[in-house]
Amino acid sequence: ALEAALAVKDEHEGSRVTVLAMGPPQAEDALRECLSLGADDAVLVTDRAFGGADTLATSYTIASAIRHIQKTMNRQFEIIFCGKQAIDGDTAQVGPQIAEELGMAQATYACKFAVDTAAQKATVTREHENGYEIVEVPLPVLVTATAELNEPRQPGLWSSIYAKRYEISHITLRDMPNIDESRIGLNGSPTRVRKVYQPPLRGKVEMLPNVEEGSKKVLELAYNIKPEKFAHLLVPSDAPVAAEEPNDEGVDVKDPAQRAATVESVSASDFKAVAAAQGDEGSKGGDR
Repeated sequence: ALEAALAVKDEHEGSRVTVLAMGPPQAEDALRECLSLGADDAVLVTDRAFGGADTLATSYTIASAIRHIQKTMNRQFEIIFCGKQAIDGDTAQVGPQIAEELGMAQATYACKFAVDTAAQKATVTREHENGYEIVEVPLPVLVTATAELNEPRQPGLWSSIYAKRYEISHITLRDMPNIDESRIGLNGSPTRVRKVYQPPLRGKVEMLPNVEEGSKKVLELAYNIKPEKFAHLLVPSDAPVAAEEPNDEGVDVKDPAQRAATVESVSASDFKAVAAAQGDEGSKGGDR
């Protein structure tokens, strides 16, 4: 998102890029990184009253801060770039909700972007589940960026010095007297995160050496689930053997080497032939 804004700045003389974040004071580190990459100004929206906000309360607070900045600067932002989604909540809701709060056009999941300031419009290629679509939107517009949109640049020497010396502006609750306090922070959040946990690890994965072994394993698993349905597809020697029942020759079926010696090796193509032959026998009254 930042690289997209910087690219617009490079193409249009006189443009300025302001970066904004909402979070605790340590979020200044991320803003200074943005300044080192070429942003002109940085603002941190921070107050204990904003803590615990869900996406709806967050977007309302950020939109209120944007209005405050525009009023202070006495000019409007023509383009607002946001990331597609945060790496923690992963909802992709804040960007579109900011656009709704500000009453501006929006283009989400952008992978290509071009702006025509003379015509006051932008052309955006959007990525979605069925492919891509190209849309034309009027300015001002909010755009959420995907990783395909660009390749971020590296920080420069002078911009890094500028970032280190820059005094980041803070916006607190007192700076926005017109904000609706019933819509901010934890109390203004209609949703709650009740639990965050790591999902259990999947079971052990068994790698099979070839297609024949894979086919045999699939049939054995199917037999174990529904033996009455899949028994006729197994060659007798392939049918699962109960470990507690030794065979007539005294072979210990718990021993993998001895059990392997009793199992007939059947290729994947032979399974259909065996099933067909056993099916014919069954139709003649033979015992399957």
